[in-house]
Amino acid sequence: MDHGKHQAPQGYESGEGILTTLIRIPVRIVVLVLVLPARMVWDALTALWHAADRVLLRPLGRALLWLLDTLVLTPLAWLYTWVLTPLGKAAAWLAVAVLIWPWIGLWRYVIVPVARYGIAAPAVWLYAHVLTPLGHGLRWIGTALLLPALHGLGNGIGWLITVLLILPLQFLWRYVAVPVVRYGLVVPVVWLYEAVLMPVGRGTAWVLSTLRQGTAWTLGMLWQGTAWVLAQLWRGIAATGRGLGLAVAWLVMTLLVAPLVWTYRHILTPVGREIAAAFEVAWRIAGYLSRAVGRALATIAWYLIGAPFSWAYRTVCTPVGHFLRDAVWAPARRAAAEAGRAARAALATARETVRQARRDAWRAFVGAPGGARSGEPRGIPARTLGSTTTVPSAAQASETPLSGDPFAKQG
Repeated sequence: MDHGKHQAPQGYESGEGILTTLIRIPVRIVVLVLVLPARMVWDALTALWHAADRVLLRPLGRALLWLLDTLVLTPLAWLYTWVLTPLGKAAAWLAVAVLIWPWIGLWRYVIVPVARYGIAAPAVWLYAHVLTPLGHGLRWIGTALLLPALHGLGNGIGWLITVLLILPLQFLWRYVAVPVVRYGLVVPVVWLYEAVLMPVGRGTAWVLSTLRQGTAWTLGMLWQGTAWVLAQLWRGIAATGRGLGLAVAWLVMTLLVAPLVWTYRHILTPVGREIAAAFEVAWRIAGYLSRAVGRALATIAWYLIGAPFSWAYRTVCTPVGHFLRDAVWAPARRAAAEAGRAARAALATARETVRQARRDAWRAFVGAPGGARSGEPRGIPARTLGSTTTVPSAAQASETPLSGDPFAKQG
């Protein structure tokens, strides 16, 4: 019993109100009435597009491709292969011959020999046989002669500077300038600082510290009082602002947000969901109806147009075509094949006759090949002496004895 109480009624889905269930069917009917023409137009346009694509666009595209290949691509390929490529190769060869080979020859046979034998070889010889010995000699002169002389001269000049300049200056600094500065300036200044300035400074600092402590205590008490008053005033202002903010937020949530949320959740969401579902269902139903109408129109067209054409093709065109194929085309094709074979045989015979006549004319003009006799068969293997068998690899020879053979019997 408890389970039956909590089950939803069968008129609407679980979680939906009775209002949604009541408005669902009328909304779907209205949407179906509005969507059905659009779906039928859409299906008709789709079928027309597929038919046009199969009947018109694909053959037209193939014809355009054939025309493009025949009129544009094939001539361009021929032009590129037999005109532009030879011209390009000739232009490249001419450019290499005119622009590159002269510079290569100039570099290889003029610049390189001149640079090698006119500049590099003399420079190497000059460096190896003139500059290197000269540099070695100058280095020996500088190391053995000039360096000791310069060393002694530098030592003498340094001794003179030390004796004449540095020692007198050290004496004046140590025994004149330092005592005068120490006892005439530093000692009186230190005594004045320790005996006069330091006692006066300590007294002044004590007086100022005493006055500062009293003033600081007074200012600190005044600042603490002012800070407490300002803090209490700020706390009151903050509490008042929080109260006003909470009140305004409660009013906004109660009078504006809550009604909008309730309207969106209980009115706009179900209505929008039902309208979307109604459009989906109406689109499917309109598709079923549109396909049914299309099948009906296709059946009518078949019985009015397709069936008569099919009957005429099977009953009239097919027998006529078979008769023409068997009675006209097949004999004509066999006759053409026989004529072609006869023509090819005649051409082969004519070619062989012309070839034999040309060979005979050449033999009559230049004579027979050496070692061959007229009337003797050619290409037959000769027999070996004392045997009746033939050896294919043996050279052909006459079976009559040679005139110069001393062992030949006289018959």
